[in-house]
Amino acid sequence: SCNPSEKLDLDAWKKVMRSGLQDEVSETVSERKELSTLAAAREVLEMWRLAGRSVPENISEEQLKTFLECPSKSAKKKYLKYLHLKELHKKNDKRKMDEKRERRLETEERASKTDETKRNSFVCLWANCMDRTYGWRAAQSMIFGQPLVFDMSYEKDMSVREVANTVRQIVLSEGCNRRSVDPFHIHFCNFKGDSLYHKEFVKHYREAWGKLLITVTDQCYTDVFPKDKLIYLTADSPKVMKTFDHDKIYIVGSMVDRSIKTGVSLARAKRLGLETAALPLEKYLLWNTGAKNLTLDQMMHILLTLKDTGDWKAALEFVPKRKYYGFVSKP
Repeated sequence: SCNPSEKLDLDAWKKVMRSGLQDEVSETVSERKELSTLAAAREVLEMWRLAGRSVPENISEEQLKTFLECPSKSAKKKYLKYLHLKELHKKNDKRKMDEKRERRLETEERASKTDETKRNSFVCLWANCMDRTYGWRAAQSMIFGQPLVFDMSYEKDMSVREVANTVRQIVLSEGCNRRSVDPFHIHFCNFKGDSLYHKEFVKHYREAWGKLLITVTDQCYTDVFPKDKLIYLTADSPKVMKTFDHDKIYIVGSMVDRSIKTGVSLARAKRLGLETAALPLEKYLLWNTGAKNLTLDQMMHILLTLKDTGDWKAALEFVPKRKYYGFVSKP
């Protein structure tokens, strides 16, 4: 700061400004010269590299400056050779690391494939053994097993979608029966070859349909078995089933119950003069509001459990939990 009374020396001020401007101009010119020198040096090095000399492919600005500062041409060549060898060593190290990583990945993949193959081989062997066991049991049941009849005469009372739903339930029932310890000998009675049932079964089983270890006939069950041994299981029956009888032949209607009017299966059984029975659901279960109809696969689970154990509580565990509150303490 200066007092107002003091006079500013304009000549000295101009001299200072002129010198600062000259310094800035000289610095800019030197920077431009340096940049042009570095660019020229890069072009020279690129030409040497293309000519086959030991020149690195990538060189930083600092290394380029060091190269320009070398006192002699031999020193520049030695420096470039040093950078070239350093770059080669770095590339070799990277290549070795990549090869090592690839070998490790291949080893891990090969080991995982081997383990998976062993595991899949064991699973396939186990599945084949179990399939043979199940097939043997089903074959035995066709000779010595207790018959179980599916009445296939309800197609006209259902829509195409309901027939497909019924066939899905029967497929689940057949699989459950085949995997049981003591399977039933399943009979499809009143089965027509050109029916929707047949088309849906072929759609599910495909080429295995002709290899199923079951009996398929277009005859009525009253023509195949004695009437006094037949019991038609229907939820509308006034008679409640007390125990499972191993000497009887139980009949299950192949239909979706909610699409059928109440009493259709009961009326059919009475028309044929057959004995009927209903599962003792209210005797053992605190029943909720709703129909006492079960799906065909649930019926199969219940009948198989009764056949093997005779325990109603264990058998009725397959009733959906939403249909009842719990078991009766003293049935």
